[in-house]
Amino acid sequence: MEIPLKETERIDDLQLKGLKLIQDKNGFCFGVDAVLLANFAKVKKGANVADLGTGTGIIPILIAGKSEAKNIVGVEIQEDVYEMATRSVKLNSLEDRVKIINTDIKTVDKELEINNYHVVTSNPPYMHADGIKNPNDKKAISRHEVKCNLEDVIKAASRLVMPRGKFFMIHRPTRLVDIITLGRKYRLEPKVIQFVHPKPKKAPNLVLVEFVKDGKPELKILDPLYVYGEDGEYTKELKDIYSNEDIGEI
Repeated sequence: MEIPLKETERIDDLQLKGLKLIQDKNGFCFGVDAVLLANFAKVKKGANVADLGTGTGIIPILIAGKSEAKNIVGVEIQEDVYEMATRSVKLNSLEDRVKIINTDIKTVDKELEINNYHVVTSNPPYMHADGIKNPNDKKAISRHEVKCNLEDVIKAASRLVMPRGKFFMIHRPTRLVDIITLGRKYRLEPKVIQFVHPKPKKAPNLVLVEFVKDGKPELKILDPLYVYGEDGEYTKELKDIYSNEDIGEI
């Protein structure tokens, strides 16, 4: 399908079932964290999935390619980024399964049905908004808590996910206490945690968390995941994730 591109945009091949993604060279481009989250999420056949703060739509598109989810909706507040993600959905002919909506996650339950989603995912802004010089800058909005904070994300996820449904998030380990505390505040029980290290002997710089709504307390810590080996190349685990065409339970 022929999709018009703006001057600063490019099309990236996702190396998965021919899927592609439109990205703006001057905007925020997806990284390994989005790929890790899409792989970490357990998505069953026929599931309804919502992705909060979807950005370019990378996570909904990856989940569509790796699972048999029935309906996947991405929520994005920035109108131009939403529009770009919508074109990526059309580029991949996924309109029957993936939809991007332009709204604020703080009021998303006015747009989407509450307690309706088997799975909710989010790769939210990691950094506090302190010191942001331009609160309208696209990169700042993607990286810093300008338009929403951690509590807004967790509260919205709890509203959307059905009882016993799952919420999957990637964030910084420095916010782990906040993540667990806020999860329990909004009936999301942390069940699985995996720390992601840039390489062996380095402290983790990312953490993946699986919550179950109204779940019983019991936490499993998975083996750590290393992005790079001592040789500076992707580890076998990372290479397997990038080549993995199945996601979770189908």
